[in-house]
Amino acid sequence: MEPFVLPHRHEDAARMEGLGEQLNKIEHFQIVALIFRQLSDASRVRLFWLLCHCEECVVDLAALMGMSPPALSHHLRQLRESGLIVSRRAGKEVYYKAAESEQAQLLHRMIERTMEIACPETGEAAAAPHLPPLDKNVGAGARGYSAGQVETIRRVHDALTEDLASRITIDELSRRFLMNPSTMKEVFKAVYGRSIAAHIREHRMERAAALLRETDASMAEIAAAVGYESASKFSAEFRKACGVLPTEYRKNARAGKIKTEP
Repeated sequence: MEPFVLPHRHEDAARMEGLGEQLNKIEHFQIVALIFRQLSDASRVRLFWLLCHCEECVVDLAALMGMSPPALSHHLRQLRESGLIVSRRAGKEVYYKAAESEQAQLLHRMIERTMEIACPETGEAAAAPHLPPLDKNVGAGARGYSAGQVETIRRVHDALTEDLASRITIDELSRRFLMNPSTMKEVFKAVYGRSIAAHIREHRMERAAALLRETDASMAEIAAAVGYESASKFSAEFRKACGVLPTEYRKNARAGKIKTEP
């Protein structure tokens, strides 16, 4: 096959010819197009977003979505064929959830970020505890900030995540780490990809889920361990993040209905 050559060779011709060679890898773009095709249907986007936050059977998913099981199954099949969701059988029930892949995580983040921009009244988007680790790609957006600023933000992050039971304010963090509150919020979001409140909320929900699975602690004890003054407020936040009440989550975990990383 002859190398790609541009008709007009300008100063950056070599770079442009390299891009042209990448463009010829049509099958790669077809895979991406297949994934993004899932965004062409609002119901499918809603369903994928839901499955990023819970693992559930067809009947319950249909009830949550306000759809008939056959109509829902059509969307499930489309999402599964694209590799964005996975399923497992438990007795007579088949359960679905978002795939634990980088593609699924990126699409989930894109949906939530888009809604955050287009629909600011919805507030912070909920967490997705079963997707890849929160801090997997830390620092990807931190270009433009000094090494000292990034290191300070990492220390802020460690202070917050090592003491989830406490509610430390931005002003307290600012005085402790000698950084302006506005700068701290800006650099934190650049380093970790989310606001301080949203990121730490996800850590709180991850810790709470682990305590529900691995201990017999009461709801009040778990609530206090992750920074909530009341069990009722904790339960409401956990349901918003995970799609189920903490008591139901513990029940499902002990029945083997929730898959966790080894």
